[in-house]
Amino acid sequence: MTEHTRPLIYGTDHDSPDPHTTLPGHDYIELTGGPLDGQLLDVTGLTDDERTAGAYLITPHSTYGPGGRASYGPTFTRPDGPWVWEGDVP
Repeated sequence: MTEHTRPLIYGTDHDSPDPHTTLPGHDYIELTGGPLDGQLLDVTGLTDDERTAGAYLITPHSTYGPGGRASYGPTFTRPDGPWVWEGDVP
């Protein structure tokens, strides 16, 4: 897979030498829809309850501008992922 076809890892720095590399032993969930579509979220440290609840993720491209948040969470039919965009929040 080339760098252009591998998904970006959410939370990597813009100047990271390789923001597309997953780490061995980590669990990732794909984000679908919304401003973070196609990125992977590292959920390794999340509890089962946190994985069920989803997350508000900071994004520079939300309805509320840079620093706004996008709500992502699992669906009832696919609780193990991907997480889908539920909307933007301030």
